[in-house]
Amino acid sequence: MSSATPLSPQDVILSDQELERIHAYWRACNYLAAGMIYLRDNPLLRRPLKPAHIKERLLGHWGASPALSFTYVHLNRLINKYDLNAIFLAGPGHGAPGVLGPVYLEGTYSEIYPNKSEDEEGLRRFFKEFSFPGGIGSHCTPETPGSIHEGGELGYSLSHAFGAAFDNPDLLVNVMIGDGEAETGPLATAWHANKFLNPIRDGAVLPILNLNGYKINNPTVLSRIPREELRKLLEGYGWQPFFVEGDDPVYMHQHMAQTLEQCVLEIQRIQAEARRSGEPTRPHWPMIVLRSPKGWTGPKSVDGHKVEGFWRAHQVPLGDVRNNRKQLKLLEEWLRSYRPDELFDERGQLIDELRQLAPKGLRRMSANPHANGGLLRKALRLPDFRHYATKVDKPGQTDVENTRPLGEFLRDILRSNPANFRVFGPDETSSNKLNAVYEASGKTWLAEYLPEDADGGELSPDGRVMELLSEHTLEGWLEGYLLTGRHGFFSTYEAFVHVIDSMFNQHAKWLDIAEDIPWRAPVSSLNLLITSTVWRQDHNGFTHQDPGFLDLVVNKSPSVTRIYLPPDVNTLLSVADHCLRSTNDVNVIVCDKQKHPQYLDMETAIRHCTKGIGIWDWASNDQGDEPDVVMAGCGDVPTQEALAAVMLLRENFPKLKIRFINVVDLYTLSSAREHPHGLDDRDFDSLFTVNKPIIFNFHGYPWLIHRLAYRRTNHHNLHVRGYKEKGNINTPLELAIQNEIDRFSLAIDVINRVPGLLVAGAHIKEKLRDMQIDCRNYAHEYGMDKPEVRDWHWQAG
Repeated sequence: MSSATPLSPQDVILSDQELERIHAYWRACNYLAAGMIYLRDNPLLRRPLKPAHIKERLLGHWGASPALSFTYVHLNRLINKYDLNAIFLAGPGHGAPGVLGPVYLEGTYSEIYPNKSEDEEGLRRFFKEFSFPGGIGSHCTPETPGSIHEGGELGYSLSHAFGAAFDNPDLLVNVMIGDGEAETGPLATAWHANKFLNPIRDGAVLPILNLNGYKINNPTVLSRIPREELRKLLEGYGWQPFFVEGDDPVYMHQHMAQTLEQCVLEIQRIQAEARRSGEPTRPHWPMIVLRSPKGWTGPKSVDGHKVEGFWRAHQVPLGDVRNNRKQLKLLEEWLRSYRPDELFDERGQLIDELRQLAPKGLRRMSANPHANGGLLRKALRLPDFRHYATKVDKPGQTDVENTRPLGEFLRDILRSNPANFRVFGPDETSSNKLNAVYEASGKTWLAEYLPEDADGGELSPDGRVMELLSEHTLEGWLEGYLLTGRHGFFSTYEAFVHVIDSMFNQHAKWLDIAEDIPWRAPVSSLNLLITSTVWRQDHNGFTHQDPGFLDLVVNKSPSVTRIYLPPDVNTLLSVADHCLRSTNDVNVIVCDKQKHPQYLDMETAIRHCTKGIGIWDWASNDQGDEPDVVMAGCGDVPTQEALAAVMLLRENFPKLKIRFINVVDLYTLSSAREHPHGLDDRDFDSLFTVNKPIIFNFHGYPWLIHRLAYRRTNHHNLHVRGYKEKGNINTPLELAIQNEIDRFSLAIDVINRVPGLLVAGAHIKEKLRDMQIDCRNYAHEYGMDKPEVRDWHWQAG
């Protein structure tokens, strides 16, 4: 690649002195990026380079780093010129060297980590600890000042950027997108986020798509299509692309300075015009396509093989410098080409002339408080959730849609928090019975409107309900919103929450690390409502039946994961209020949207949720005695079926002593040694006994309960029923029967396991099996469950 196009007068925006200083600063960034990968000693090359100065293991990614720091340095110029409030997100995977360099040079790194001081010894430690055990990661991890995006998994940088910009009207979010990253589905969809950005109330996102041509070992798609085709693609997404292309630093500095300033001024014009007119129309926001060589300014070739501008520059261009004298010489020539002796003073600090180029104080992108959002976080103004309670005079007598009152609660939270709370969902807010939120806010929409949208469309440029049929984009928006200090609530269908499995993984890892970083202030928890659940997917069938997200959650750190399965409205409201007040957690709430029996009045529900697990006395008859059997329910449908089984058993075996337990907080089943919500062994044994059979009816896959409780005293008597991948187009009871969580299967299980009932209960078992067969036959004839099943209510025996 070469810069054949000559500079025109309008491209020359930097004076000779400015150009020289910016280029020198960039040289310093590149020197640091390369030094991090290779050096453990002699950080300023004040002695001839020797193998002993080189790390034993060469780890890191050089290829994307020069373009990252190139963009960062040019943004700094504009931050100073226009007093911009800006942050920077690095999308290219393993791009940390290109960000850590400028973060160190502008002083923030040393302020936070004093042992990485701005001198030769601090620089030596900085170099040595990069990609080194106990040291600095090769992504922009939570330890990186100014980062809200790690990039450990590609595809989420642009959605994170928009999440940061929502409700931050003065913030400019700059996001560099790698051309490998641009091949991912989440990133491809995130381009559409520009239809949801309101230029009046929101900040701006400036994407810089870096076409360096290659991934690890392959060319990238967007770098190998004609320029005009790429331009049309980006314009089709609704962007106004500007191209900066070349490899000559003089040309590229001038062209980038001119183009970046043009984009910033266009953003300011768009915002000023919209805010002056009060009309939040959708503009074509500017973006930059930066085409530069992979491994720019590094070795051109090694051993006759092309490196700069090819995939060989992706990681470590020279891989055998400790043992290969020729490569050691090449490395020294490469590092000295940046002329570090001109860049750093006698102490090893960046010379003052260049230090002046960095913004000051909180204007540094590495020190901007929006990138440490807990510093800006304000607690939500929450109405009293008790006001939305369902009246429960007697347990199990009335049916209510569990999530509908939650929608009313969220509606009033939106009203009370007009600038720091949003509700997210993939085209399912109404389906999930949360549509009361539209009384407070419409759905954000800045694309075209049709006349019929006025009739129930609920679209609004000022909406605070975020709906897009991409769970990836929604999750990215929410994470960016939370990490910059705000609050949110996400609801989605249970079967398709798996779309964001890996995003959840990444965010949970971020929170886990952040909790151990003292300068990271706590951020609002990620609150995820899983509804339209497995046990009510009788019409959608097998594809919509999957409660396995809970298994994934349990894989993550117990310090940040919480799982709640409220069985009715009042427990759901209590749990939701708790989750919305919490910080640094991922709260997973599982609750179906259909009508379900209501069991607990509000004060009882609060007590039950506070404990997380408890005996329901009104459903038990073992008071003052040891039970013959413990029946437990966890989840709304499993709890209902377990209670129905208790009724059947008490009708047929009046002397049978049954203890009924309900679990709201799944982690109470864990040992207190393994999770902060876990019960200690004495409390667990008191509830579940040390030697009686336990029939545990669970919402999800049954082996998860065994995984949580395997250390408990009575685990050998724990018999779990849950979803076993059996189902299709079924009625609710038929689906329960197929997976043996139904009332009949549970009652039979008790007969089989309680001493004295196995033989004596044979006639009742036959009766229960007949009832089960009758229910299935009825479902296949009439397409619905029997009335006595549909209208089941608790009746005390």
